Amino acid sequence: MDEPVLLTGAGGRVGQAILDGIGEPYDWRLFDREPLSAEERPPGVSREDVVVGDVTDESTVAEAVDGCGAVIHLAGDPRKTAPWDSVLRNNIDGTQVVMNASVEAGVEKFVFASSNHVVGAYETDDRTPGMYRTSDEFRLDGTELPRPGNLYGVSKATGEFLGRYYHDEHDLSVVCVRIGNLTREHPPPEYERGHAMWLSHRDCAHLFDRCLRADYGFEIVYGISDNDRKYYSIDRAREVLGYDPQDNSSEYRFDGTPKGE
Repeated sequence: MDEPVLLTGAGGRVGQAILDGIGEPYDWRLFDREPLSAEERPPGVSREDVVVGDVTDESTVAEAVDGCGAVIHLAGDPRKTAPWDSVLRNNIDGTQVVMNASVEAGVEKFVFASSNHVVGAYETDDRTPGMYRTSDEFRLDGTELPRPGNLYGVSKATGEFLGRYYHDEHDLSVVCVRIGNLTREHPPPEYERGHAMWLSHRDCAHLFDRCLRADYGFEIVYGISDNDRKYYSIDRAREVLGYDPQDNSSEYRFDGTPKGE
């Protein structure tokens, strides 16, 4: 992509995983509430390429997205216990502002960081913990209705609905990535659910790279590594985006150490 890519929430965990993994091939414009240090910016990205502001500020967002060809929208309150006033402002209103500004700026692709919490309430007492194990065939593939387990999940489901609207009404290409449990070097230790939905930093960066490169209309995909134990299907991400994850939580013991050691 020749045009700049706007990355909101660039200083967060997902943003840093993306920039660490695919920082150099793109012309980045970064957006965050706080200034980013040199260590938080990929090579070639200067302070002038960072917009400091609030995603609900329409004029600041419009300035940030002007001239961009794609947007990766990560900004928001990431707390699963976040109260309604925060998710309404930061996750719902903020997402609408960024999507609307993207349409007005002529952006071609919009990548929305959704969450596993959109479908958290599918993990019922009669399904867990069996659904976290390789012997269980239960799968969510993105075609199911949202079933949030908290208000944060409600806000992310609303972001997906906004993406559907802006695609249908304004022909914006939108992919919603329901991100699993992102950790850098190994799956979260002593956490069976985390092993089932693990997303490595390497696979995270690759997945968002494919979101920028592939052609699509409106899609919902799951963002996890190619774990043997999984209850999210990554078939759609493979088929539409060309996602080819390299990591698998089964290569690690339950305490997070590699089995080869």
